[in-house]
Amino acid sequence: MSKSAFTIKAFGYYLIALGVVLIFAPNMLLAIFQMTATTEVWIHVVGVLALNIGVYYLYAAKCEAKAFFQASVYTRSFVLVSFVVFAAVGLASPILVFFGATDFVGGLWTHFALKAERKA
Repeated sequence: MSKSAFTIKAFGYYLIALGVVLIFAPNMLLAIFQMTATTEVWIHVVGVLALNIGVYYLYAAKCEAKAFFQASVYTRSFVLVSFVVFAAVGLASPILVFFGATDFVGGLWTHFALKAERKA
């Protein structure tokens, strides 16, 4: 497995874990980050989406899907930008930026792994 595939695999497991928590115990996670508890279904829907995307990441890593790896660098950067804007305009708690930063750092990890592989 290439280093870039490993970064994608690791992020896939993170997304699956996040998805499982959001499906089965969302308010526990929200409380940890001092976010308002909810009884609405949207948080569970986000969990299902995160879990499914995590599965895509695992399969992409297994297949060494470099185009997917590169696309993920862009989309994970967009997550941070979006979450910063949501927090800035008052649509979401500023703690949401932490999750965007996690995506962004993962994207940087993948970016530098891809760059190193292209040089090799």
